[in-house]
Amino acid sequence: MKNGNLQYQFARLSIAEKLIVVNIIIFIVSGLIQALFSTSPNTVMGWFQLPKNFGEFIVQPWSLVTYSFFHSGIGHIFWNMLMLWFASRIFLNLFDAQRFLTVYFLGVIVGGLFFLLSYNIFPALLNTNTALIGASAGVTAVLLFVCSYIPNQDVRVFIVNVKLWHVGVFFVLIDLIQIPYGGNIGGRLAHLGGALIGYIYARQLLNGNDIGAGFSTFIEGFQNIFKPKEKKPKFKKVYKNQAASSTTTRDYDKVARQKRIDAILDKISKSGYESLSKAEKDFLFKAGKED
Repeated sequence: MKNGNLQYQFARLSIAEKLIVVNIIIFIVSGLIQALFSTSPNTVMGWFQLPKNFGEFIVQPWSLVTYSFFHSGIGHIFWNMLMLWFASRIFLNLFDAQRFLTVYFLGVIVGGLFFLLSYNIFPALLNTNTALIGASAGVTAVLLFVCSYIPNQDVRVFIVNVKLWHVGVFFVLIDLIQIPYGGNIGGRLAHLGGALIGYIYARQLLNGNDIGAGFSTFIEGFQNIFKPKEKKPKFKKVYKNQAASSTTTRDYDKVARQKRIDAILDKISKSGYESLSKAEKDFLFKAGKED
């Protein structure tokens, strides 16, 4: 397949699918480096994993985000990406890619901070030598967001239907129950941090308060740095009347479309996702794809 075709196929993916692809590529490349150059995992991931010590973290502050792109094994990345795919399908039927990234990376950051603070506050963890890797905090934030935003939505789990809030409670309880018995305590604390911000974000949004607006603007500005600048044509022929008419029509369509989206989201907040008609669900799905 030609490089242009690969770029085209990648561009067609949803924002969550692109994130999954990036995680898989990083996992494969880091594994190959370890295997071919006989290096230890820490040699490759040392500058990207999140250390428990504040002194080390200050030297590599980027690790508060980059730790989420590295995984310890196939099982680790498989379950994280599977849960991200599941949660994102619901999320992107309701909101655009920008809000998805906001919730995901807020989960990553808050989860990382939970890890840092816990290993520097709780006596049982102070002398533990560990570091944090994995996308779990971001994935959990997205999952708990949808579980809190449309809690009564039915989803199919194996052969039974359950409510989304059941799914959210299940995953939070799993982490809470396993913390006392040791084993990946740092990861489970990060999960809880992601779960907390996902829950708070969704409940605040239902009340009309977008707590991630500022962070969303930051992400958008960061993305714009890497976007190629469009070249302006040297000659431009303008038909004034047609252009004005076209602009007015597009603006009207955009306003009408946004009003319909707002009305549907308001209906969800009052009556739940299951109260939507098939036409409304289809409209939300298409709107999410277009965004």
